[in-house]
Amino acid sequence: MSAWVLPDHIADVLPSEARHIEELRRKLLDTARGYGYELVMPPLLEHLESLLTGTGEALDLQTFKLVDQLSGRTLGLRADTTPQVARIDAHLLGRAGLTRLCYCGPVLHTRPARPHATREPLQFGAEIYGHAGPEADLEVLQLALDCLRAAQVGDLQLDLADARIVASLLEGQDLSQAQRHDIHAALAVKDPQRLALLTSHLPAERRDGLLALVTLYGDIGVLDQAAQRLPQLPDIVQALAQLRWLAGQVQGAKLSFDLGDSRGYAYYSGTRFAIYAAGAADALVRGGRYDGVGAVFGHHIERDRPAVGFSLDLKELVAAVPAAPLRAAIRAPWRDAPTLRAAIAALRQAGETVVCVLPGHESEIDEFHCDRELIEAAGQWVIQAI
Repeated sequence: MSAWVLPDHIADVLPSEARHIEELRRKLLDTARGYGYELVMPPLLEHLESLLTGTGEALDLQTFKLVDQLSGRTLGLRADTTPQVARIDAHLLGRAGLTRLCYCGPVLHTRPARPHATREPLQFGAEIYGHAGPEADLEVLQLALDCLRAAQVGDLQLDLADARIVASLLEGQDLSQAQRHDIHAALAVKDPQRLALLTSHLPAERRDGLLALVTLYGDIGVLDQAAQRLPQLPDIVQALAQLRWLAGQVQGAKLSFDLGDSRGYAYYSGTRFAIYAAGAADALVRGGRYDGVGAVFGHHIERDRPAVGFSLDLKELVAAVPAAPLRAAIRAPWRDAPTLRAAIAALRQAGETVVCVLPGHESEIDEFHCDRELIEAAGQWVIQAI
């Protein structure tokens, strides 16, 4: 095998795409800052027990492990940034009130999430801690939509669900972890026969409610159907009311609902959402409420705080938006004349891109579109259109 061949599902990012990703990163961070979110930069690796504290088995399986040559302890390369941000909120900041945090950095996965996906996503996310009400869910939803609009993604569809619905139907039932996992898996693929077999021993009200979820997806009319077909358990009533309220508040996207979608059931505690765009292979954004995610990081104080947030992969996002045009630039000759160097320096300080044509490379093309050139006229260096 050639030494330059990269591992499967790992790839270099070449100039035009790298520039586009960086421009998107800046836009998204600026959008989050406009909402008052503070930027944090967690480390790429941590002690494994810290990195996986409070997370599920799925994240453990996605995490690369290695041995620290200094301490001999096992380290992990983060597969998701949210546990780290929860640690920062709980243990380092320790604020009693509201905290808004955002981040952007690489994560590593032992396996691709789906065919053709990268194992090195560039994860951007935003999270709000300290508010249990639906206002925080709405803010995070609106921020996610604004981030996609800033990236010039159009024709958005927002899919809403709530983890409390399935959790309420399973609460108090005599089920092993394996049985619960199988029920969630049957709901995920909407398999009524498998679900009926798995829930045959449950009380009729709970079994019928779970079977109803297989068909409870579609437009906002699904909420009316759910109110009629699901048992009137307090958490279900509250979840449906909150979904209806959010549907009336969110702007800028078509709405759909999938009340049986229980992906991330071990992680999410309330509203869940995914945002899709025309032409994208999968959801561009996923997020929701995960109250108590930082509780395990509290030292001597209670840190079981409400939390809601979202994340996206900038590498997937850049593939879903139109290619960025070449950056306009000024072409300049290469000379050692002080007046020319001063003119070039002044243009660059003003924010212009100036590409000097080195001797022998006059006809080479790169990703910059030189629509102007710097020429000498009457002893002065001036710009003229090409």
